[in-house]
Amino acid sequence: MLSAFPSLAMSKIRLATCSKQGIQHGTGKPQKSPRKSEDSIRLYKGVPSQESSLHTFSSAVEIELFRKRLLAWYNNCKRDLPWRKLATTEADADRRAYAVWVSEIMLQQTQVASVINYYNRWMQKWPTLQDLAGASLEEVNELWAGLGYYSRGKRLQEGARKIVSEMAGHMPRTAEELQKLLPGVGKYTAGAIASIAFGQVTGVVDGNVIRVLCRVRAIGADPTNSAVTDRFWALSHMLVDPAHPGDFNQAMMELGATVCTPRAPLCMKCPVRQHCRAHHRVEKELEDSAKRLTGRSASKCSWVLDVEECANPAGNCSLCLPPSELWDPSLGVANFPRKAAKKQPRIESTAICVLQRKCHEDKPEYLIVQRPSTGLLAGLWEFPSLLLGPGQEKQQKATMANHLRAWVGSDVAVGHLQHVGEVLHIFSHIRQTYIIYFLNLDKYEGNCKTEATLPPCRWVTKAEFQNSAVSTAMKKVLKAYEKWSSTIRVSKVAKRKRDSLCASKPVLEAESSSSKRQLSLDLFLAPHPKS
Repeated sequence: MLSAFPSLAMSKIRLATCSKQGIQHGTGKPQKSPRKSEDSIRLYKGVPSQESSLHTFSSAVEIELFRKRLLAWYNNCKRDLPWRKLATTEADADRRAYAVWVSEIMLQQTQVASVINYYNRWMQKWPTLQDLAGASLEEVNELWAGLGYYSRGKRLQEGARKIVSEMAGHMPRTAEELQKLLPGVGKYTAGAIASIAFGQVTGVVDGNVIRVLCRVRAIGADPTNSAVTDRFWALSHMLVDPAHPGDFNQAMMELGATVCTPRAPLCMKCPVRQHCRAHHRVEKELEDSAKRLTGRSASKCSWVLDVEECANPAGNCSLCLPPSELWDPSLGVANFPRKAAKKQPRIESTAICVLQRKCHEDKPEYLIVQRPSTGLLAGLWEFPSLLLGPGQEKQQKATMANHLRAWVGSDVAVGHLQHVGEVLHIFSHIRQTYIIYFLNLDKYEGNCKTEATLPPCRWVTKAEFQNSAVSTAMKKVLKAYEKWSSTIRVSKVAKRKRDSLCASKPVLEAESSSSKRQLSLDLFLAPHPKS
């Protein structure tokens, strides 16, 4: 069946010939747009000719059908999301692009369900680039708190300020300019903004698109490999619908997010399953089983190749599943994409202390300190903390007491530090354990120090803490402290009751003994009737 397809090299030759003759590839008709043919030739550049056509689209008819089926499904089944409404209803190009930009940045490494409320609050507070440019970083961090990857919000604001101050408030119009001029905008984000907001015919590649392409074209190579990534971009550019590039790109991502999922994909609901090499492999196995039982042969689409027929003359296709990872029938299409080896997170331990004092209304206040402007959780607020180095774990309480001296203004007795417990928080690359202590500052005369050598700090109530630019990890620390504190209070109440009972028991016993003696005396002295 492989012979039914020209090699990729022959495809290049045909494209070039059609271009010279003014013939539209695959139709035999005069070429409507010379640029389209040039773009098609360009999209094949960088694709190794020795690789099988199994991993690409060799038929213009198939590409057109793929686009048509995917867009029809998207128009009927797409989720109702706030950024999509703005992208289709906003007439002003800059505001439309800004709305898409915010959504794409928020959606990086974050699930849609988690983003919606943040997005709505953001757009309500800063509906334009000018509004965001005029905000403070503290305001941005406060609204972003809990969404994770906090540098994203900072870069959004930096980009807005740059557009307002250097570009007269106008967003760059192409993917190339967006990626070049705006901080935090990579190749994917630039392509998404340009195609959705400005209609540029350019593809996009994110995790969802990679999963769809790997299954549709049976790509089992390591998706993190740069050469394989280049192949994804080439396929994405090849497939994108020139009439509806924004909708097509969103449809590819929607398909990966809702149907072609990492686990338990809904293949029977997939609009492009007829084009899916991985799905064909699953069906072929079922058909072979049925053939052995009934003798019937299975039918196939003319453009679908057998996965096992991919072997090139050298027998070492760089895009197939490697020999070390053979096809697992129990996984079905989930054999693709190949799972890249995960880098083990760095393990860290941090001692952290909840410093508390009573304010004038007798409500507790907590000391929070601002983190450095660069690095992990840049600019956010946290309880005073100290990253424990090698060998400090055993002396962590004494080390923390010494660290708190700067904030308290006097020596902190190690015995006054109460151990609360531990909280584990997983960052993208760090497995962080917070060892929590508590210190009641009512026993100390010192307050928050304001020397220039110390970072900014302030006292906040619980409500102010929750509304501050604090990370999810800090909220977990406060929750752990409150649970511990509640347990301590209950324990103290129970102890007071026991002590009260113990203190009253001797009195009750003495009274009982006295009553018994009095009763005996009364009985002895009572007159007895004569017999």
